[in-house]
Amino acid sequence: MAQLEGYYFSAALSCTFLVSCLLFSAFSRALREPYMDEIFHLPQAQRYCEGHFSLSQWDPMITTLPGLYLVSVGVVKPASWIFGWSEHVVCSIGMLRFVNLLFSVGNFYLLYLLFRKVQPRNKAASSIQRVLSTLTLAVFPTLYFFNFLYYTEVGSMFFTLFAYLMCLYGNHKTSALLGFCGFMFRQTNIIWAVFCAGNVIAQKLTEAWKTELQKKENRLPPIKGPFAEFRKILQFLLAYSMSFKNLSMLFRLTWPYILLGFLFCAFVVLNGGIVIGDRSSHEACLHFPQLFYFFSFTLFFSFPHLLSLSKIKTFLSLVWKRRILFFVVTLVSVFLVWKFTYAHKYLLADNRHYTFYVWKRVFQRYEIVKYLLVPAYIFAGWSIADSLKSKSIFWNLMFFICLFIVIVPQKLLEFRYFILPYVIYRLNVPLPSTSRLLCELSCYAVVNFITFYIFLNKTFQWPNSQDMQRFMW
Repeated sequence: MAQLEGYYFSAALSCTFLVSCLLFSAFSRALREPYMDEIFHLPQAQRYCEGHFSLSQWDPMITTLPGLYLVSVGVVKPASWIFGWSEHVVCSIGMLRFVNLLFSVGNFYLLYLLFRKVQPRNKAASSIQRVLSTLTLAVFPTLYFFNFLYYTEVGSMFFTLFAYLMCLYGNHKTSALLGFCGFMFRQTNIIWAVFCAGNVIAQKLTEAWKTELQKKENRLPPIKGPFAEFRKILQFLLAYSMSFKNLSMLFRLTWPYILLGFLFCAFVVLNGGIVIGDRSSHEACLHFPQLFYFFSFTLFFSFPHLLSLSKIKTFLSLVWKRRILFFVVTLVSVFLVWKFTYAHKYLLADNRHYTFYVWKRVFQRYEIVKYLLVPAYIFAGWSIADSLKSKSIFWNLMFFICLFIVIVPQKLLEFRYFILPYVIYRLNVPLPSTSRLLCELSCYAVVNFITFYIFLNKTFQWPNSQDMQRFMW
């Protein structure tokens, strides 16, 4: 079975890379000049490629650290020495974009290794399911699209997934170092380094919690009440955190992440904030509906696993059984939508992004729509939490805290901000059946075909510009 799985994996990777190369060629022919954020990233990378690393050469409109440019130089520069290519060739737009295509191959392999590590290998059928899951996530539309542009998403994904993999294998110093590399691509990736530390803590808490439950069954009367389980967990956490032995053990395991956290804090203090360059368009706020948007985004792209008639019936039955709780959750959600919904100026003005049309035609058309969607948000959130019930309560706690910290401060609604949390979520969902995976893969293929066709063929122009504009994520 292991040999057969290797054949499946090789075939999937080879076919995906071949299709990606064909698409890359189509992108290169259509886009001869930098597009969208590439107008900042590509010239900066070319300055680095030419050896101009001084701060005076830095574009103040760039808000992320230079990880992408440094790695790009490290990849393309040796080509000039080995093959004798001119600087004009190795620092060209096409070569720099190709770096992301190489990252996408690395992401494919890392996704496969993560599925092998995260998902139990106790079924013969799981071989094809793991390979199909890897292929499906590798062509996840929002991520796959950026394989062909010079953006930070693909490299950011590579180092974050690599850090997570090393964490799962217990190599925490390497994981923290890779987490730093991810931070150099996008500052918010520091939260996923914290998640790696949280993963270690959750594992130890789960082990201690199971031992504690076995003890309590024999020595203590059960705690009763509507929040009995919550109170038991809270008591356990308080008792666990009061033990010097437990804290010292956790410190020995997570000190590389703690050191990385201190480095991040020093960066924030010295920089005067998390954003470098132009901060006017990247101000943090409490944008609670971002959670609801992420839930909806996840429900849409994982509907073969999260949406079914039986799930809807189970949800409605649970709502009726705990109607007071759901009524309170609904009221709180409506309040958060009412008081904390923000529309960023880019969202309202830039008609090249799909989010512009989602906002304009769904949320902006009728004011009441954003409130009517609250029950759907609650169902989506419940369905996501229900799909993670195989993970421990402590893992779920760590994941949702990190999810909250990553997306809630973002004022701008942009689907690419959801890529990393979605992939982390999807990696930890139990392997679906082969039929569901094929359904998911087919839907992703259709979405990719439509978005690539629109991007490459349905161009338009603004009244005050001669440049061709294109629709994208």
